[in-house]
Amino acid sequence: MFDSLSDRLGGVFDRLRGRGALTEADVRAAMREVRVALLEADVALPVARDFVEKVTEQAIGQNVLRSVTPGQQVVKIVHDALVEMLGADESELNLGVTPPAVIMMVGLQGSGKTTTTAKIAKRLSSGQGGRERKKVLMASLDVNRPNAQEQLAVLGEQTEVATLPVVPGQQPVDIARRAIQAAKLQGYDVLMLDTAGRLHVDQALMDEMKAVADISKPQEILLVVDSLTGQDAVNVAQSFSAQVPLTGVVLTRMDGDARGGAALSMRAVTGKPIKFAGTGEKLDALEGFHPSRVAGRILGMGDVVSLVERAAESIQQEDAERMARRMEKGQFDMNDLRAQLQQMAKMGGIGALAGMIPGMKKAQAAMAASNVDEKILVRMDAVISSMTPKERARPELLNAKRKIRVAKGSGTTVQDVNKLMKMHQEMASAMKRIIMMGGLKGMMAMLGKGGGGMGGMGGPDGGGGGMGGLGGAGGLDLSDAVNQMGGLPGLPGTGAKMPPGFQNFMNVKKK
Repeated sequence: MFDSLSDRLGGVFDRLRGRGALTEADVRAAMREVRVALLEADVALPVARDFVEKVTEQAIGQNVLRSVTPGQQVVKIVHDALVEMLGADESELNLGVTPPAVIMMVGLQGSGKTTTTAKIAKRLSSGQGGRERKKVLMASLDVNRPNAQEQLAVLGEQTEVATLPVVPGQQPVDIARRAIQAAKLQGYDVLMLDTAGRLHVDQALMDEMKAVADISKPQEILLVVDSLTGQDAVNVAQSFSAQVPLTGVVLTRMDGDARGGAALSMRAVTGKPIKFAGTGEKLDALEGFHPSRVAGRILGMGDVVSLVERAAESIQQEDAERMARRMEKGQFDMNDLRAQLQQMAKMGGIGALAGMIPGMKKAQAAMAASNVDEKILVRMDAVISSMTPKERARPELLNAKRKIRVAKGSGTTVQDVNKLMKMHQEMASAMKRIIMMGGLKGMMAMLGKGGGGMGGMGGPDGGGGGMGGLGGAGGLDLSDAVNQMGGLPGLPGTGAKMPPGFQNFMNVKKK
């Protein structure tokens, strides 16, 4: 989402870092470029102006101009200012003391409000984010949009979260009263009210929304905003904020190609924190909004903490323990390789992971420029799926005739099958070397996993250094996966050598 802004700012800061000393004129010229970059990213004009003025004032201070690395100092000032603009600290949901806590969802129609309601409900009921699991009830107050109430009921089944039964003809205020009573009687911890979306700021619907708020007295009133609406998202936020006391904002479609201005402007315009970011269509594609992490991504500094959290959520404890036992015995077949590929896919694929590792921004751009096929993991999985269970357990059975059958079944070529087998052989050899070094304990020591440290991760410029342990992934962490894969192809700073087999696979161009 922030790629365009990140590229523009990266160019500005690269020029600053390339100079041994900075003058006030250098800083002011750079800040003019930063202002243009922010405006092109759809940041509201007053927000961009205030941001640049604040950064310029700090950046022309003598401590910066006379420092050993003035360019780096300016980058740090911009980073801190971005964090402040985005809200400084992560903001948790306020669920009060006495249940049920009421969370009221508001926003324009089409912003993803109903789906976001289900995502937050799932997050609360499953204990995501390290919180205690909550018993959640969802209720749709949208009587205007056809099948809106049925849609929430379907989402409730998919997320295994209870929904209030629909009573035909009942109006929003009455539905809210019934939902509150049901939540109290049935011992729910959280009640989520999905109000009617509107195509524009309709005063009649605004009055209805205020009436619901008066009845339910919600602990949270969350405004759901589509990031793709750009500057208009700020106008929407101002309109809703004038009608009801918003407590936070949820930005949807943060994985899209929006220019990022809505996210950067929202906190400054509404004064309310951004609490969540929708990162995809799936019901688990919702992340807590961390200002410091987002600022780091914008400036190409990576987001290692989110990387670790994503690994921890994607890798199942049972699978990790099974893999650990097999590795202790030196066993690694095609089923194990497939499990590793699927874990990488769950975490967003090669490109998404690269964007979270410090120093990988330029490598990400290089991948895009060279037309690296992001569907490579899918194709590799297809090859393995075309094998019989016996062949997956014993890859040495794959003779020339069998390879032809596997290639036809997966829609690939025999050469692709050979490349995958070569990759598997090299990874199996790596497993044997791990056993020779002392088994899994030796590997953990090698990766620095015991302390969860990040040995030699490298700085924002993508300096070398191996990836130490990124602890907390429940037995196997991302560094294990990357190193078992032999490192990410062509990406500096992972400190791992990539097997030629994987390199050959990655050389396939997009068609």
